[in-house]
Amino acid sequence: MIERPLPGTGLVFEDDFIRHTLSPGHPEAPIRLQAVKQMLLDTGLMDELPKVHASGDEKEILDAVRQIHSDDHIESVLAMDITGNVAPLAVAAVLAAVRAVAQGELTNAFCAVRPPGHHAHNNGAHYEAYGEGQGFCFLNNIAIAARYAQRVCGFRNILILDWDFHHGNGTEWAFYHDPTVFFFSTHALYTYPGTGFADRNGAGGGLGYNLSIPLDFFSGDREVLHMWETRLFQRLDELDFKPDFVLVSAGFDSREKDYLGNFQITDTGFVRLTEIALDIARTHSNKRLVSILEGGYNPQGLASAVNAHLNALQTN
Repeated sequence: MIERPLPGTGLVFEDDFIRHTLSPGHPEAPIRLQAVKQMLLDTGLMDELPKVHASGDEKEILDAVRQIHSDDHIESVLAMDITGNVAPLAVAAVLAAVRAVAQGELTNAFCAVRPPGHHAHNNGAHYEAYGEGQGFCFLNNIAIAARYAQRVCGFRNILILDWDFHHGNGTEWAFYHDPTVFFFSTHALYTYPGTGFADRNGAGGGLGYNLSIPLDFFSGDREVLHMWETRLFQRLDELDFKPDFVLVSAGFDSREKDYLGNFQITDTGFVRLTEIALDIARTHSNKRLVSILEGGYNPQGLASAVNAHLNALQTN
């Protein structure tokens, strides 16, 4: 459901996402979205942007999640207190944003959701036992969205761009053999989750459709943007890959002064990364783009980067 269905950039934000909590003092904390909410209220974007709310019945959402996760994994997440309700709500809201953009009700959308998702694969009953997920992730929001865009919305080629400080190992896992989903990630290598080596190029029919770009610690705008402006476009051209829909894993722990990352991307850098994603969407996918929040553990830094990202999305 969309509140005030106007063309332009939509916003997914639900106060229920703030309810999700992990252990005391955990960096993936409610204050992350509380800071984002305050920033968007202060800048007027909270009132200005059309809101996208979770919709769809429980069976539809569960069917979408099953395209990525096993029943054992899903059951272990749903059994968790609070998170078992909030994680599926985040998925439902992301899928509502994909539908709205697919149907032309919005040009693009940003999903300020918790918990994040790009590390989640199938972790079985361990979630219920340990409670902190795979890299703080429980359901892979962006992977579920990609399959939904294909299976329900009728698109074929999906581009996933990931600028999080940490490698999106769950997203890579979901599509490593799939030539219809191109996954591009810039990230730090020798940190959690210890994946994302440069030789990870996909396999089988998906060979070439996984482009993993590990960067040195303390990389900033120059290093990251260089890879986006060269290696990404080179591989897309080599494969003649023309995406029908663009998805962004918008992880802002790659921002300067983050508490869990040491990249030095500035808000200006995130504006340029957003512009690159928009340029691709404008060229190939009738501007269709949905970005989904991943990391970002300095609350004020996260809020500032989200504000910059949203302002860039509005240029669409």
